[in-house]
Formats: sequence, structure tokens, C-alpha cells
Amino acid sequence: MALTKLQFSPGVNKEGTDYTADQGWFDSDKIRFRQGRPEKIGGWEKFTTNHFLGVSRSLHRWASLAFTKYIGVGTHLKFYIAEGSSFNDITPIRLTTSAGDATFSATDGSSTLTIAETGHGAVVNDFVTFSGAASLGGNILASVINQEYQISSVPNANSYTVVAKDTSGNTVTANSSDSGNGGGSIIAKYQINTGLNAYISSTGFGSASDISSSDQLRLYSQDNFGQDLIFNVRGGGIYYHSTAGGLNAPAIDITTKSGNSNPPSIALQVMVSDIDQHVIAFGTNPIGSVAIDPLFIRFSDQQNAVDWTPTATNTAGGVRIVFTDVSLHSMRFVGPPFVFNFSTISTDTSMISPNAAVNARGSVFFMDEGGFYVYNGSVQPLPCSVKDHVFSNLNVGQAFKVFAAENSAYSEVTWFYPVGTGNTEITNYVTYNYEENLWAIGTLTRGAWFDSGMGNSPIATSIITTANENYLYSHEVGFDDDGQPMTAFVESGDLEIGDGNSFMFMDRIIPDFSFKGSDPSIAMTVKGRDYPLQDTSVLASATVTSSTTFSDIRARSRHPVIRIESTGEGYGWRLGTLRMGVRQDGRR
Repeated sequence: MALTKLQFSPGVNKEGTDYTADQGWFDSDKIRFRQGRPEKIGGWEKFTTNHFLGVSRSLHRWASLAFTKYIGVGTHLKFYIAEGSSFNDITPIRLTTSAGDATFSATDGSSTLTIAETGHGAVVNDFVTFSGAASLGGNILASVINQEYQISSVPNANSYTVVAKDTSGNTVTANSSDSGNGGGSIIAKYQINTGLNAYISSTGFGSASDISSSDQLRLYSQDNFGQDLIFNVRGGGIYYHSTAGGLNAPAIDITTKSGNSNPPSIALQVMVSDIDQHVIAFGTNPIGSVAIDPLFIRFSDQQNAVDWTPTATNTAGGVRIVFTDVSLHSMRFVGPPFVFNFSTISTDTSMISPNAAVNARGSVFFMDEGGFYVYNGSVQPLPCSVKDHVFSNLNVGQAFKVFAAENSAYSEVTWFYPVGTGNTEITNYVTYNYEENLWAIGTLTRGAWFDSGMGNSPIATSIITTANENYLYSHEVGFDDDGQPMTAFVESGDLEIGDGNSFMFMDRIIPDFSFKGSDPSIAMTVKGRDYPLQDTSVLASATVTSSTTFSDIRARSRHPVIRIESTGEGYGWRLGTLRMGVRQDGRR
């Protein structure tokens, strides 16, 4: 039987049906297209075996003047700076009470400790650290009290509870001798309120539930000011951390930093202009007001993170602009006297979430509520061959979690998004190769991503919500899922001979792959159906290794489908040009 080259159109196309994707790829997972050909993506492994608490939706890499590399990790529970294999907790302190303001009480046979503190301002899951306490008289020793606790319940504005533990984290149960209150020297340090790991539906950016930092999905923005870090809790304060002071000290509110002059007390986002070194706060409070204005932008004096008072001798300033969820604007440094120039770039597009845009190769790629776009001087829609697939499966109620990421080594922009109505967490991705204008889809649970930059590989965060213990992962490392096998596949649309009226008979597969790693194994499956609306059934299968020359098969179908899949570990692969023994086999 004559051999036929199978020529597939590059990229995944799901805008029609399996049948209309004839001679193309219709589905994929863990696959990228490079020079038009599908290949298994790179694997990932833990950046460090140490974990951090909470789900992180913000990462930032930078280096000190001594070239020490740092990663800022903002979670819904805490904020860390990772250095090497260590996560250093720099979560800001919002309140330190006077000695004796907090008092303890315990109940015989219970591990619950009740703390009385007038106007404590805490919410469930907040963290508080106690010092200076004395034993309650029994099992609740001073060492049990004098440590960090996560608040388990808040009965009212003047009390809350924690679960007693020893210094190893084991639960401690009070006895009848625990009748004391901890003494009059107890000092409580409360970290800033924790946020939620779920989005509360609202009317868009700047709406009431978006602005509140304590009852909304916790999002951070962060940037480095020289070797120091500036970060903002969306709808909350702006914080500053000096790396010169070490990584054990908490970040401080910028309104308390020495030498400050009218800095914002609340904002929706913060960034540092890398060319001119202005700190810029978006959606912030004007001078003289403590209320947030979602349309107000302020910027500090040049190269001064704490001076925000506009004068004739500095470049601090502010402007109210129509910067909404239904229009996009550009902000460009032009120098004094105007400092920044603002221009409307689009009035009929928006962003689906605050993190749905990424700067890649000098262009800004972003996702709005109905499509994908690029800004490179003007806003242009990106023709997308999987758009309906993405937006018809997107969980709109949790769309605030959508984020964009670049993988510059492969000229890719990826959007991670949640799907379905019952699933509230990110599970899927869609990738655009901006050099080849190709799309791929798949599944991967990630909360944040930072491109390779100063590192050797991209860094991403896991999303584990059971124990809230999460990890950083180095991507494009090896071929596996953190030491476990990774399943990767690509599947074609319906193939056919001529007008599709005749059957196709297949008797041989001549595989063409390039492999990396050891002991590769590819499962090639031929599925088929006689009519477009029928379900496919498996007609033949073959296993391809690095030594396979050909595989005999026997399959007959009017509309065959080719699936290429790997489920093993330790290897990668790239498809070349498949050839099959094919002939027309009559009509029905």
C-alpha cells in the first residue's frame, strides 16, 4: 500500500468541530508548537523543598547591589521574601498592643485558648505573635503562649480564639490548673489582615467588593525600588522592605517610613517606573483624603519613594483619569513639568482581571471578557483559534484569578484560568506563540508565574488549598511533573479522503520523532467514526520507541483521528512528519 505523508496544520483549532479541523490539531495538553510542529513541553521541579503558607498570586524577582537574588511571594495569608531555599516572613505588622492589653483564659480539657483584647481588629486566619506571657499554671506554659498563632475564630470585636500548641506544633490541652491569664506583660503583634482565596462577584475594577482588601481575593502588586521591595495589598496599604535591614524584619507601611510626605495610605496597585524611578500608585487616595478613588493615580518624587507632595522643586504629582474596566490608557514618562503623559488607547476593550496582561518582547498582551489582544502602539485583537473553547468553559465568577505569563525562551504568552461552575480554582491554560501566531491548550494548576529573567528558568506557584502549604516550581526543567510522569498529548481533527464520502483504510505507521532523555515511549492511536456526530472509537494503536521503524496496524474509517500521547517519565519528544499506509476503501 502506498505511503502518504500526513500534513497537519500547526496549532490547535477548536473554533469549529472535530470535522472542520480536518488536517489540523483539535486538542492538546502539555504540548507546545515550535516551528509548526507539536512537542512535549518542559517539565518542572520544586525550586526548594521548603513550603510557604497560602496561595500566591504574585511573584517578583530582583537582586541586591551585591547580586543576591530574591523572590517576593505574596499569598492570601502572608508575604515572604525567598532567598536560596528559605522563605522569610516579612508580613507587615498592623498593630502592636501595650503590655497587658491581651489576656488569656483556658478551659480544663480543651485546647482552645480565648484571648480578650478590646478592639483587636482581627479576622479569622489572621496571625498574631505573643511575647512576655507567663504560664497559665498548668499545661499552658509560657513557651506555649509566646509564639505565633493563627486565629481560628472571632466571636466578637473584643475576643478571639486560637488552638494551643507546643513549639513543635503539637496540640496542647489545658488542665484544671490553667486558671491564670498570662500576666500583665503580654504584648501582641498583629500582622495585617489576611485576605480571601476566592473572588466575590462585583461590577468590575474599583467596585465596593474589589476595593476592600479584607473581604476580597487577595492580590498583591510588587516591584523593586533599587534593591528594596515595594508592595501593595490590592485595596489596602503600600509597604516597603529594605533588604539592607535583613530578611527577618517585617515590611513597614510607607506612611510610617522615616521622611515620608503625604504618601498614599491605600491603593489598588503599585509599580516603579524603571526608567525614571517614580513609585506609582493606581486607584489611590488623593492628598487630604483617606478614601480610595479608583480613578486617581499618584506618583512620588523621582528616586524618592516617600515624598509624594507635589512642589515646584520635585516631580511628585497626581491625576484623575478615566481608567476603567471598559477602556484602556497608556502612561508615558515625558519629564517636567508634566512628568507623565496619559493617552486613551482603547474605549471598547478592557481586562478580565488585574493580572491578565503581560509585557512580552515590547508588546503588551492581554485578555478581556471576550477575547485576546495585543498593544504595540495600538490595540489589535489576536485572531484566536481556541477562543470559544476558552470563554465557553471559563468560570466567569472567578475570572479575577486569571493571570498572564510569559515564557520568553519559547516566545509564548500563557493565560491561566479557572473552568466550570463547581470548580473555583485555576486548572487550565491557553498559550499563544507570538512568533508563529499559534495556539495550544491544556491543564495546569498554577497561581502565579515569573519568567526566567535573572534565573535559569521560569518560576511558578502551586495551588494547594487543603493545608495551605504551597511551593515554588522551576519550569522548563527536565521532562517530568516534579519527579512524576507527565501526560502530554495532541489529537487531530477528522481526516478524510476526497470529499469524505469514501472510507480510508490504514495498514502501516512510519513514525518520525526526535527524542530527548531516556527510554521514550509514544502511544499512537487511530480512532474513527463514520459520521461527524458519532463518538469516536479506537480502531488501532501502536507503541513507538526510539528504535521503532514502522508499526503494522489495521484500521478502516470514513473519518479517522490520530492521537499521539506520552505518559512516561524521563523523556521529551517532538513530532516530525508522519507517514501512513493509506488507500481508499470504497463507499457505503
